[in-house]
Amino acid sequence: MTSTSMTGNPRTLARIAGLLYLILAVLGGWAQLQARGSVYVEGDATRTAANIIEHETLFRLGLVADILMATVFVLLGLVLHRLLHHVHERAATALLVFVSIGAGSILLNLTFHAGALLAATRPGHSAELVLLLFDLHQQGYVLGGVFFGLWLLPMGYLAWRSPMLPSWLGVLVMAAAVAWVADPLLAFGLPDAPALIRTVVEVPTSVGEFGLLLYLLIRGVRPQPTTQQPQPTRSAALRR
Repeated sequence: MTSTSMTGNPRTLARIAGLLYLILAVLGGWAQLQARGSVYVEGDATRTAANIIEHETLFRLGLVADILMATVFVLLGLVLHRLLHHVHERAATALLVFVSIGAGSILLNLTFHAGALLAATRPGHSAELVLLLFDLHQQGYVLGGVFFGLWLLPMGYLAWRSPMLPSWLGVLVMAAAVAWVADPLLAFGLPDAPALIRTVVEVPTSVGEFGLLLYLLIRGVRPQPTTQQPQPTRSAALRR
């Protein structure tokens, strides 16, 4: 049985993964930057609560977008597992586990988004409670960076090891993983550090993730010769 028959068409799977990754980025970015970002006023409970009431539909759609994002995240993990499990089964399984936990953390953190909506639209609401729930969601979003990053470690390793993907891409993705995990450590461990530090840390995250997204979506995978045996990994010295 060939590698292609075991996993499906690798290029098709890779482009499906790239499309899912793009949908995930659009949904998550819109929910955070537009749906929540346009109503949140840091430190101003009254204006934040008033904005949620005024733009209730937008705020609800942000919640829906994040629910869909978590769903797409799991689908992305399943497709990548199918594409790369033959490269290293344990790494591919770790990827799927971290994705599942990350998606679960997204949904759990949305409790605060939903809570802010309920508190703001309830008669005689407390603006301070609305802002507190909103702030808790924001902090949870930062903490979620741990699992947003951890899934990229096995993904980067698989990309580095597989002949279907370039080794430089794997290195960039693993660097993005480290940056994702470093961000919440900086945010909570060094809250008074200059904002520039966190901005610099975000650079490898953007480069690694968008590099992976674009490569999967546009290139798919490298063409592989047809053979009756599974394709060897990049490094024969690396074994399960």
